[in-house]
Amino acid sequence: MCTGYQLSSKRLVLGWCCCVTLVMMPLQVDLKSRAKMREKTLDIGKVASQSGLPASTLRYYEEKGLIQSVGRHGLRRLFDVSVLKQLSLISLGRLAGFSLEEIHGMFSKGDTLQVDRQQLLLKAEELEQTILQITAVRDGLRHAASCPEPSHLECPKFNKMVLAANRQVRQLNKK
Repeated sequence: MCTGYQLSSKRLVLGWCCCVTLVMMPLQVDLKSRAKMREKTLDIGKVASQSGLPASTLRYYEEKGLIQSVGRHGLRRLFDVSVLKQLSLISLGRLAGFSLEEIHGMFSKGDTLQVDRQQLLLKAEELEQTILQITAVRDGLRHAASCPEPSHLECPKFNKMVLAANRQVRQLNKK
């Protein structure tokens, strides 16, 4: 039978029968701010569905420092909604042929974008060369498909294409 209590160094002693330990917990003030934070964030599944990228790619981009999560909700990463714009910029860079390292260099401290215009001009020239090569291959394939010669090896234009392709492969192997 409990006959009273006394406070003894954060321990409440209730007579002879039991002890209760007091636990100090910080109060959660302004729970609305957490709700507001969730409104401004998306979990990894929503980012994946809205960006069209798999969650594994998002985790990889985070590992490489291209994007940053702002927290977790349980085990799921949370991202600020601005990550969608950043992912679009990364996709544009990849489409233009930039490596992830080059794209990472374009994002300065924070999430702002700083693009070296000279780097853009160099990439544009590189793409121009690629377009010329692909156009030549396309035209050669069209010619080979409609060539009047009985054998492609008898066609002078086809033989020029074979020699040109051989030169290009040798140049690539030297690099």
